[in-house]
Amino acid sequence: MLRRQRRAYLQEGPPSAALRRNRIDRLLAMVLDNIDEYVDALVGDFGTRSRTGVLFAEVMGMLTTIEHTRAHIDRWMRPRNPKPLARLYGIRAQVRPTPLGVVGIIGPWNFPLQLVVVPAAAAFAAGNRVMIKMSEITARTAELTRRLAPDYFDPAELAVVTGGPDIAAAFSELPFDHLFFTGSTRVGRLVQRAAAANLVPVTLELGGKNPVVVSPDADLERAAARIARARLINGGQVCVSPDAVFVPGDRVDAFVAAARIAFHDLMPEIAGNDDYTACVDQANYERVLGLVEDARARGARVEDVVPRGETLPDPDRRKIAPTIVRDVTGDMAIAAEEIFGPVLVVRPYSTLGEVVDALNAGPAPLVAYWYGPGGAGFDDFVRRTRSGGVSRNDFALNMFPEDAPFGGVGDSGMGAYRGKAGFDTFTHYRTVVGTDLPFVITSMAAPPYGAALRRGIDIALRRARRRTHRRLNP
Repeated sequence: MLRRQRRAYLQEGPPSAALRRNRIDRLLAMVLDNIDEYVDALVGDFGTRSRTGVLFAEVMGMLTTIEHTRAHIDRWMRPRNPKPLARLYGIRAQVRPTPLGVVGIIGPWNFPLQLVVVPAAAAFAAGNRVMIKMSEITARTAELTRRLAPDYFDPAELAVVTGGPDIAAAFSELPFDHLFFTGSTRVGRLVQRAAAANLVPVTLELGGKNPVVVSPDADLERAAARIARARLINGGQVCVSPDAVFVPGDRVDAFVAAARIAFHDLMPEIAGNDDYTACVDQANYERVLGLVEDARARGARVEDVVPRGETLPDPDRRKIAPTIVRDVTGDMAIAAEEIFGPVLVVRPYSTLGEVVDALNAGPAPLVAYWYGPGGAGFDDFVRRTRSGGVSRNDFALNMFPEDAPFGGVGDSGMGAYRGKAGFDTFTHYRTVVGTDLPFVITSMAAPPYGAALRRGIDIALRRARRRTHRRLNP
């Protein structure tokens, strides 16, 4: 597949803007023409997942971003001319956005459709061919995409690969021109290691323990209700889901009480409720329960918010009740591992400086949350912490602007996409310079070197030294 795509790219060269838009339109058509099949597959993969939630999160969530990308292709493709000074010396130069060639995309299981379609659209916008490795955990969605792709694309444009970890490992080892991965930090390290053998550049969209700070002057009930609602999105299986909530110590009890009420109000029924997303498979169900039980055994206070008359957790439906965990210590697995389930850790704090120090002592998260007014405290929090993005008073608000880049830093990822950042990720900016002057501008760089050149260098260095020291000692 890779050889076919690379051969086609080299033979046909960079595609026109019209062809790039056409490829994006066919990608959208593949999804929109088969929307009912996709919803059935996505619901079937999770066992329990809201059909409305699937449409909103998987499909509606991609449309504005892709339409923005499509609308700006002509502008982003234009070469950039250098500053006029070069032209005064008879030099004609351009910086030309050039496709990389063939892009590999490895998708996750939590949003297995959106998180391959959006980067594929960005890669098409930049003029590339695309190969996608779908997650084997969401096998129905993977197989449907593999089956539909040939109806909309020549395999030399887009190819879809399915299979288990062995296929994923082989896919990661291919000599792509760029490899894009969304998933866990642990697997991201393996992907980068495999790509490094061929010096393939990678974009890693990972996750992390996204912190939430409830400021001392926040509306506590409103903050608790919003955080509880955010934690239930996709059953907590979201890379930007709030993970650990830092609350002023004297307000922790009130926050927990408000969160408990919010969970009850949002989900008065869980077992038979299709709006309550199940853990995607047995392994993840047992992993989340294992984190909670480890914390409980080591002394944490654990509160399951179970609707009256229900027995949870439910191994048959793979459903876990909203759970609040307090008194977490560093020896508990839940303190370090991303939860990826409907479990909320609540931690007390005395000062905001204490929270900043705690966050900076660990890996940088994908997003940091602040609930409360803006102002000096919020600005100081943003300035002194490190994260992929920051959202205040709402869930994943940093992903809302369609022209804003999205990506992590450190353990939460490298590189970015969405908007112009996606186009840039899959583009090489190639500098093309030429001259028709009757002499060689750079001849002074070649030997033999005369006395005049040495005198010129001495003068330039003296001037540079004086200029530098004037700035250091104004």
